[in-house]
Amino acid sequence: MPTVSLTVVLAFCANLAIAIAKSIAAFLTGSASMTAEAAHSWADTGNEIFLLIADRRGAIERDDEHPLGYGREAYFWSTIAAFGLFTAGAVISVAHGIQELGAPESSREVWVAYLVLGISAILEAFSFQQALRQARGAARERGQRTLDHVLTSSNTTLRAVFAEDSAALVGLVIAFFGVLLHQLTGDAVYDAIGSILVGILLGIVAIVLMDRNRRFVVGQEASDEVTNAVLREVLASDAIERVTYLHLEFVGPSRIYLVAAVDLTGNDDESRLAVRLHTIEQAIEKNEYIQRAVLTLSMPDDESLVVS
Repeated sequence: MPTVSLTVVLAFCANLAIAIAKSIAAFLTGSASMTAEAAHSWADTGNEIFLLIADRRGAIERDDEHPLGYGREAYFWSTIAAFGLFTAGAVISVAHGIQELGAPESSREVWVAYLVLGISAILEAFSFQQALRQARGAARERGQRTLDHVLTSSNTTLRAVFAEDSAALVGLVIAFFGVLLHQLTGDAVYDAIGSILVGILLGIVAIVLMDRNRRFVVGQEASDEVTNAVLREVLASDAIERVTYLHLEFVGPSRIYLVAAVDLTGNDDESRLAVRLHTIEQAIEKNEYIQRAVLTLSMPDDESLVVS
């Protein structure tokens, strides 16, 4: 099973257990913050299903109907998951918090809330650790900081799991202080505010995730680091003398569509050049990150590209 899929499965199992526990705690305590956290966890649980679909659908190999593969399906299903987080998590949490501001309840069975929050923190921390380990490893390979990699990576599933687990941990802290201040002051407004803050947090995370997916759906070009790496590899071919044009576009998680204008070595006739170009394209596509490569010939007066 792919690493990302395993991370999503672990997150799903953890979120399901947490959602059930938080729902019981919300019922027993009447806490608005716990209700918000329960909605948050149920939203995360449902989202993991969409992320699994995204991971599996996006990994399907290309065929005649989809010559660039099915990678963009990962962004579609991840967007559905992010929208679910916004509606089932953010909207419900904010609405419930506002409702509780007008009709606050007294705290009861507060120890249940603390117990569930503590257990949830342990499970969420374990799930987050898995996502963090994978994000750090991928960031190290690309020479990036972990957070920069998560925000800019074409791996939408990893970004979603990382963001949701991070938001879950922050949400637990907010819920804890909402319940605690309610208990200490006897004023349920703090609990209601905790619910609203959890909802705002989820809304921000969902909007960021949807915006990142939008960029890749409409055609996100590769970063300068990726462009330089690909340019170095293309120029390393003995058959290519220079490159005058290079377009790299993500068509899925870690999948690139490459279009380049090149000047080949030697002076072959037209029929021979077509064969050589096709052979070079096939060689480039052996790279696990290149989904499709299309080469054309450079004009004699075109300026050569160099690695910056």
